[in-house]
Amino acid sequence: MAGNVSAPGATVTSRALALVGSFDEDHRRLTLTELAGRAGLPLPTAHRLVGELVRWGALARTSTGDYVIGRRLWDLGLLAPHNSGLVELASPYLHDLYGATLATVHLAVREGTEVLYVDRLRGSTSVPIVSTVGSRLPMHATGVGKVLLAFAPPDVQRAALADLTRITPYTITQPGTLRRQLAAVRRDDYSTTVEEMSLGACSVGVPVRRGDDVVAALGIVVPSLERDRARLVSALHVAAHGIGRELARARSE
Repeated sequence: MAGNVSAPGATVTSRALALVGSFDEDHRRLTLTELAGRAGLPLPTAHRLVGELVRWGALARTSTGDYVIGRRLWDLGLLAPHNSGLVELASPYLHDLYGATLATVHLAVREGTEVLYVDRLRGSTSVPIVSTVGSRLPMHATGVGKVLLAFAPPDVQRAALADLTRITPYTITQPGTLRRQLAAVRRDDYSTTVEEMSLGACSVGVPVRRGDDVVAALGIVVPSLERDRARLVSALHVAAHGIGRELARARSE
């Protein structure tokens, strides 16, 4: 939370930044009153500045009237060295994977208890895809999400397992079942979903490692896994290992 940005010497910039800085992992949606309180601003001042931030795209208003971080800040965030480095290094491998499968390919990282999609190549087959670059989805219902959840810290796993929202009739909502699946992911080094995020779409995900750390997940979305699961897993592992080598090389330079 901000300091005393309502003091007479505080600039408009510092007040606007205090509003944006009110959001954190535990406060992803805030009302106007909450924003004003966390930023230390009078409600009329917060109302005026939040309106400007919404018009610029730094904040967005939801259908329920809460405020969230806007897409424009996400687009700018992709220019930061950490994210842009991962996306840039992974890009050739995503294109190779797409060329070999013609399926939708995802690169994702974990943000709190959600999956954050940082890159995507849309496949040529007519499979329903709900993710876009910059979107966040539940970890328990996506291939890349199950990978990231399987290797997440225990407190993250507990939080995710306590909130297993049903998205389709096939979404895993039983904690015991999901725990067994996560154990299989750690054992087999890949995950699968079958119509758990959207009907008509199945997915495979594998971890991307930098050294011993899982820093991202790579995934493919296809209509069915009945025949091509082994081929897709193999192609994903080849690409993920390549990305991991590039990440390790970049860190050592």
